Amino acid sequence: MTSTEFSSMVQKISKSLKPVALNLTRDADDAKDLVQETLLKALLNKDKFKAGSNLKAWLYTIMRNTFINNYNKITKRSSNIDSTEYFQYFNTDENYIAKNGAVYTFVVSDINEAIAHLNEEYRTPFMMYYIGFKYLEIAEKLNIPIGTVKNRIHIARKELKQVLKIYELNG
Repeated sequence: MTSTEFSSMVQKISKSLKPVALNLTRDADDAKDLVQETLLKALLNKDKFKAGSNLKAWLYTIMRNTFINNYNKITKRSSNIDSTEYFQYFNTDENYIAKNGAVYTFVVSDINEAIAHLNEEYRTPFMMYYIGFKYLEIAEKLNIPIGTVKNRIHIARKELKQVLKIYELNG
């Protein structure tokens, strides 16, 4: 199957993904994000799809797994961050303390410093998203368009990744 054929088939099926995503997320914006992320993963991993198998089921599986992974990330974030204060970056929960306390201290310090050095217009939406606010809630609280919120969070992540690339895992 060529890339064009695959893309065409995915595009035809993509319309049926939105109701399922909406059922999972219970939020229109999150459903759109989930569908978009599902389609991106499908297109990036088209070589893993076996021609002749059920493409729709494959896409639903990608969507379900993506939703579960995102849900787990959000609940993990929410449980480790004090949401009463936007910029309290990390709790000192014993489950997350490295065996080498000095290394842990340096890592947390570097992360906090990198976040503190973000431009305020990127840091605020990033931290709000980090502690569990949805894109729409951030847009409403900051009185900016949702697309701007997504863009600022993306830029903040990109800048943090660049600054903290010394901690990148190899392999």
